[in-house]
Amino acid sequence: MTFEGWILILGYVAILLALAKPVGLWLFALYEGRRTPLHYVLGPVERGFYKLAGINPDEEQSWRRYAVHMLLFNFALMAFTYAVLRLQGLLPLNGLGYGAVGPDGAFNTAISFTTNTNWQWYSGEATLSNLSQMLGLTIQNFLSAATGIALAFALFRGFARREMKLLGNFWADVTRITLYLLLPICIVYALFLIASGVPQTLAASVDINTIEGARQTLALGPVASQEAIKMLGTNGGGFFNANSAHPFENPTALTNFVQMLSIFVIGFGLTWCFGKAVGNTRQGWAILAAMLVLFFAGVTVTYWQEAAGNPIVQELGASGGNMEGKEVRFGIAASVLFSVVTTAASCGAVNAMHDSFTALGGMIPLFNMQLGEIVIGGVGAGIYGFLLFAILAVFVAGLMVGRTPEYVGKKVEAKEVKLAVLAIAILPLCILVFTAISAVLPSGLAGPLNQGPHGFSEILYAYSSATGNNGSAFAGLSAGTPFYNGLLGTAMWLGRFFVIVPMLAIAGSLAAKKYTPESAGSFPTTGALWVGLLVGIILILGGLTFLPSLALGPIADHLAMIRGQLF
Repeated sequence: MTFEGWILILGYVAILLALAKPVGLWLFALYEGRRTPLHYVLGPVERGFYKLAGINPDEEQSWRRYAVHMLLFNFALMAFTYAVLRLQGLLPLNGLGYGAVGPDGAFNTAISFTTNTNWQWYSGEATLSNLSQMLGLTIQNFLSAATGIALAFALFRGFARREMKLLGNFWADVTRITLYLLLPICIVYALFLIASGVPQTLAASVDINTIEGARQTLALGPVASQEAIKMLGTNGGGFFNANSAHPFENPTALTNFVQMLSIFVIGFGLTWCFGKAVGNTRQGWAILAAMLVLFFAGVTVTYWQEAAGNPIVQELGASGGNMEGKEVRFGIAASVLFSVVTTAASCGAVNAMHDSFTALGGMIPLFNMQLGEIVIGGVGAGIYGFLLFAILAVFVAGLMVGRTPEYVGKKVEAKEVKLAVLAIAILPLCILVFTAISAVLPSGLAGPLNQGPHGFSEILYAYSSATGNNGSAFAGLSAGTPFYNGLLGTAMWLGRFFVIVPMLAIAGSLAAKKYTPESAGSFPTTGALWVGLLVGIILILGGLTFLPSLALGPIADHLAMIRGQLF
């Protein structure tokens, strides 16, 4: 570890802390449906959408109606993406003449981008046309991100409202978030990327002469526009197979830093927005503090392991840290920071290959996903996932102080606790069951590149990534088969919507409750004690659930490395 590396990490967090309140204020304006300066330009567009769709944005919905409309919207998006991929060979903007994507691959990809997972079993530049990249994937990047933020707004209203049964209007939330937040930022962001050297063209490829005199074809396309929302919306699906390690997606140290900032910036703002929504911004800062404790712990372990390097390789004469699978233009510190950021959020973009990390260095990104990617988390999904853990934490606190649990003025009763447990339990259920199936069946065992504990880690990482809606991978797993496309697609769907529906039910239940003012007997939820309880609950649940599987994978892999054992 170096001084410069820690300056990068600390500077990164400092900038995000400075942006948390300004971004949170903008999000709060959208949460309340207030006018912004952009309404003067985009207001007619918003009203036009409502008129065409026959929607009254002022007509609010119960949690059930909100959930049904959200599910129907996402199912329609999934069917649309599936159709685009299956009909790719007949559609325009297909300069390289790619044929239709197979049924299982189209099924997996359609679910992947609908659920904000963006898992990619394919090489983008060798599989998809420019039209498929734009119409099938980039649109989904915007709308899946907007859906996540809209759902966070619905839960905020559940905590903030008193004796009401309405949570807002799903269509109005998604429209405003897309028009006034995601789209304007991405236009500016894409222009910055273009100026930095990222391509933005409808040309499919260009032929060049290499230094050696050979002729080479380089894939091109509308990369910058996809890259911007890929990062800002914590989507993560790359235009190219190498993702953000590819120089056409991430050419410089500056673009790398800005990409990392964009992954976290909305998540930081949403914590402040939550505090503002419930009338106490200290609540938002407390949540952010707990997230940052977990984040710094993850960065420290990963940086320590990658800087220490692999002793087996060092004995062969290659001294220094572990640079395998990393770009020289980024180095160890920036690669480590990116890996922890992208798995703490549900982004999944990578600028280094996690499969090449040391065993414990690769375990932290894996564990981030197994926690539900709540350490800042994906846009919207991170904060509502974290609040589910907060409900469990106040339940434990209530047991300790001997009174009914309360959080931000709402009584947390048996119904909310049961629904929170149900939502949280879907992750370990899918991850562990699907991993077990794949670790014993021939179709599953055909996927890992490596033998032994590292091969097991490749399988475990895949299902952790899919269920957690992350999308990154231990690249050694060959997952483009009907077996993996089917199971991973199912895991993505369950991991997204089987968390959302119980969460909305909690929001509806809380919105109907009376406000209970804090008293001398209330458990404080803004101080260091609360932050420590939150961190402890998250680590205990994650540790008890996933420690056996981690022991079989990265921990066993680390012990084997120390002994000099290879597989």
